[in-house]
Amino acid sequence: MPKSPTYSVHYAWVVLAVTFLCLFVASALRSVPGIIMLSLEQEFAWHRETISGAISLNLLLFGLAGPFLGRLMDLYGAKRISVITLILSVAGAGGSVFMQESWQMYLFWGLLIGAGSGGTSMIMGSALINRWFHKHRGLALGILGAAFSSGQLVFTPVLMQINVHEGWRAATLFITVALGLVALPLVLKFLKDDPKSKGLLAYGANGFHEALLEPDRNPMRSAMRNPQFWLLASSFGICGLTTSGLFQTHLIPHGIEHGFTEMTMATSLGVMGAADVFGTILSGWLCDRYGKRWPLAFYYVVRGVTLIVLPSIDTTGQLMMFSIIYGMNWLSTIPATSALTADLFGKQNVGVVFGWICFAHQIGAAIAAYSAGYVHSLMGDYNLAFVASGLFAFVATGIVLFIKEPQTVGF
Repeated sequence: MPKSPTYSVHYAWVVLAVTFLCLFVASALRSVPGIIMLSLEQEFAWHRETISGAISLNLLLFGLAGPFLGRLMDLYGAKRISVITLILSVAGAGGSVFMQESWQMYLFWGLLIGAGSGGTSMIMGSALINRWFHKHRGLALGILGAAFSSGQLVFTPVLMQINVHEGWRAATLFITVALGLVALPLVLKFLKDDPKSKGLLAYGANGFHEALLEPDRNPMRSAMRNPQFWLLASSFGICGLTTSGLFQTHLIPHGIEHGFTEMTMATSLGVMGAADVFGTILSGWLCDRYGKRWPLAFYYVVRGVTLIVLPSIDTTGQLMMFSIIYGMNWLSTIPATSALTADLFGKQNVGVVFGWICFAHQIGAAIAAYSAGYVHSLMGDYNLAFVASGLFAFVATGIVLFIKEPQTVGF
């Protein structure tokens, strides 16, 4: 039986800190395409639809790789898999600095970064936190969700400044170095796969109700027979449709076309990130105390309203108010969805099951990234894309209300 921790700080908090910093840096990589899109158009005369296609491939492979990486993390540990995928991301981002043809955009940003970035995502966070934390699990997942927001808060304005003054290659190289020299060494040095590897119990476990279970032989067979899996997957698919694929790819070009400056739009994304740090941590706290289903439904309602309003925003004050409201809601779905996955399908299987649910998220994100670019090429603006995604958010609200939340204690 593992011993109770004797350290003043449980090693679970070290794992949380390392994972946070890794996701914090990796989040900047997700923001780069939207920042450099106009620069690529100007230098190479590539069509918006061509660039959106590469980003859509990135998002799709990010999602498709997720469940397989999650299963490998369940079987072999998150550390080993995350190191491999970090190396892929660094290779893809570094290689893209030298690209001259559009097919190279698909190779580096679509294939290498798309597959590699799945290892530094909330699949990694979910696999680790659901093992290391028994108490405050929702809060810890919320903190990791905030890693994406705070990374966006810090890096988006910086990357935009570099892009404007030094060019898109310098901006891409900056984040390549950050991944290779910050995130990778931290994972190699400090990350541990589970409490057993340190001779500890999970944080808050008393040794009786927290068994160290091995992954099920075929967890997806039973999960896919359970309607709750499909409800979670479809709602999280709409989450992707209404967030990363749409906003990180097209919000900055949309704002610039509506008269806002590049730095104003970068600031808008930074404000969203700041608001989401608060909103996502608050979401984890609410999930710990009041359950996951009703907060999750509320998040989708707020998201739907804000997306429908977005096309009518035409002043900086309105844009910043939108950024605060939407930002508080952006990643607040992650703690609830991840915790529900662990509760419904077992912590020992959360890597692979949540991986497939994240794949649904990325299908939605890929559809949004490409279809918004296609709508823009047909109509000359993104208005229809934003309104349609808002309506889909209301559909997600209805889906979430059918989820049967298991009764749990101690979280």
